[in-house]
Amino acid sequence: MSFKHPSGEQFEGKIGRTVYESEPWWPTPKLPQGKPNVVLVVLDDTGYSHFGCYGSTIETPNIDRLAQGGLRYTNFHTTALCSPTRACLLTGRNHHAVGMRGVSNMDTGFPNMRGYLPPSAATLADVLRDAGYGTYAAGKWHLTPMSECTAAGPFHNWPLRRGFDRFYGFMQGETDQFYPELTSDNQHIEAPALPEDGYHVSEDVVDKSIGFIRDQVSLVPERPFFAYVAFGATHSPHQAPEAYLAKYRGRFDEGWDVMRKRWFDEQKRLGIIPENTALAPLNPGVKPWSELSDNEKKFANRLQEAFAAQLDHTDAQIGRLMTFLEEIDQFDNTLFIVMSDNGASQEGGPTGVFDEMKWFNGMMEDVDAAVARLDDIGGPESHSNIPWGWSQVGNTPLKWYKQNTHGGGVRDPLVIHWPNGISAKGSIRSNFCHVIDIMPTILELTGTEAPEKFNGVEQMPVHGASLAGSLHDETGSPTRSVQFFEMLGHRGIWQDGWKAVTRHVTGTSWDTDDKWELYHLDEDFSETNDLAQVYPERLEAMVALWWEEAEKHGALPLDDRPAAQTFRAAQRPGLPTSRDRYVYYPPVSHIVSDACPSTARGWTTDVVLVHPGQGADGALVNRGTINSGFVLYIRNNRLHFDYNCFHEHTKIAATDELPPGELLIRLEVERLPERRAAAKILVNGELQAEAEIPRLLGMLSSTGMDFGRAMAPINKDYQPPFAYPGQIRRVVFQLPVRANSKDKAEEAEREARAAMARQ
Repeated sequence: MSFKHPSGEQFEGKIGRTVYESEPWWPTPKLPQGKPNVVLVVLDDTGYSHFGCYGSTIETPNIDRLAQGGLRYTNFHTTALCSPTRACLLTGRNHHAVGMRGVSNMDTGFPNMRGYLPPSAATLADVLRDAGYGTYAAGKWHLTPMSECTAAGPFHNWPLRRGFDRFYGFMQGETDQFYPELTSDNQHIEAPALPEDGYHVSEDVVDKSIGFIRDQVSLVPERPFFAYVAFGATHSPHQAPEAYLAKYRGRFDEGWDVMRKRWFDEQKRLGIIPENTALAPLNPGVKPWSELSDNEKKFANRLQEAFAAQLDHTDAQIGRLMTFLEEIDQFDNTLFIVMSDNGASQEGGPTGVFDEMKWFNGMMEDVDAAVARLDDIGGPESHSNIPWGWSQVGNTPLKWYKQNTHGGGVRDPLVIHWPNGISAKGSIRSNFCHVIDIMPTILELTGTEAPEKFNGVEQMPVHGASLAGSLHDETGSPTRSVQFFEMLGHRGIWQDGWKAVTRHVTGTSWDTDDKWELYHLDEDFSETNDLAQVYPERLEAMVALWWEEAEKHGALPLDDRPAAQTFRAAQRPGLPTSRDRYVYYPPVSHIVSDACPSTARGWTTDVVLVHPGQGADGALVNRGTINSGFVLYIRNNRLHFDYNCFHEHTKIAATDELPPGELLIRLEVERLPERRAAAKILVNGELQAEAEIPRLLGMLSSTGMDFGRAMAPINKDYQPPFAYPGQIRRVVFQLPVRANSKDKAEEAEREARAAMARQ
């Protein structure tokens, strides 16, 4: 007997008037026994050649072991940027079609850039969970509009609403490796330890990944798992434990020209690149190593040492996860994938930087001053990124970088390991593939179908094609013949082994100023032999095809506005960034940077508190880290303010001690010409101290804000949590209102000029 219960359940048993006249029945649980587990590891800003098994001298023995027992793909492509690649990875669709044209910090007001995935694109986690898998995410997310990543949500774009049973990691595109902004499931939490306790977020991410898997395998061993492990490494900041930093001292002293040639030769020996591959020339802005000053060499090498240390340390964490799977007898039946989301970064500029946020502020590094702090690089007091020269080494043998649609931006390492499913262990696959192919591959290998409708919503077609055939046959390849690329105005298209590509300069015409290049990739791996003049008809046809594909997949309109305009473009009502006045009632959960008041034009902060008196020290408002930010705090019962512009501190302290009782504390920061500012602190209306800030930063820090405590220190006067023992009743931020549209246009023009100078 079968009938539909009022609950909606189709009941297959028998129901009589009493239980003695009835027959119970239970629905069959979704326990897809025998199907492989899936571990998907994503690294960040790791170039084509950075793994040892792809040619580098950086030690990655665990990734190399996966390659030796699995497959390496040499023609794997991404989108050239992190959020878009992750959107493609988890949906199998092109990134413009799912609203992720750029990073999720952006919302341009157009469907191709909303900063979140639409309901019409169910994620890999959605589909696998619906098929009975346990689904877990740890590490970087960066697929939710950052202005939605507050304790107030909304939460429908957070990991737990996009298919994952559990989440532990960080929502932002980067985080400090020693003082991370952490989220557990749907709430922000504090790090479990401090760097002096030996804490590092990569280790924490793997600890939590192991914990998720251990719980499931211990309690429901019949259920397979999907673990998405996305490290912050090797995105800036390049930070690693001291032992790893020491390991790489002097390893790169020969310079980037020698190392690049060495890695190139090793790639040929390994078969990672064809024998006829040419080494692309140095990118514009990269000097030959011999032309650098001694200080430039010292600084560049120490930055590269920190990068290598971080990658080596990350590889060790991958090794810990592998060892754990072996210990619980799950390694052989786990499809283990390791990839990078884009090529090596260009955000370090020509010299490299102590703090990557300098690049976003259009600031060049003073190398001669920087060498005095070499020993800070890689530790908590740096937020460093490598110079262009070392980035191009990481992209050997290719041109350009992350953000660009040339090979250096979109061609990345991909390792697939599965002892129970791969027989040609250690083989290389050279067929063209793209990150949109990963989801279809996993679905086929797990015997799971992409739904036509999910949660009542019709699903857009999956754009990728499965790579499952290539696991057994080197000729197996995706069935499509075209893949288009677009990133921040840069464009490219691949068709049947040919590629047309152009690098766009901000503020110039896409029609008349962009110079299209044409390469026969099947014969020219490194894109060094431009055939545009030889085959003009082919190039013209491919450019026309690009426009067709762009329109088909929702890539239009093209947009080359600088980050300063698009990062804070979310003005939707109800979001924290849609106002000029912010009123907080502490205690309030940690506020991520994109939801903080923008302080680039100055601001006023009023803090109403009940002060206990002597001994009641602590942070009142803490924004950023030791590398950049500001803090309003009480120390020795006096009010202090510190504006930290990349370790250049403007510190002021009140003349009088604070009396006990209810107080009104005011911080005024008035912007002056040339980005200077006048800062004042007042108590109950009386001026206590003032100073001039030499430079207000447009993008202050990627780390957000706390009230009554500090997640990370701004200076060495205190250590986290530096909790204030009094009662903070209210904190009000008031931003200046732009006078008119002319001011907005002039500011936009300044930002555009700064962006063009960084090209």
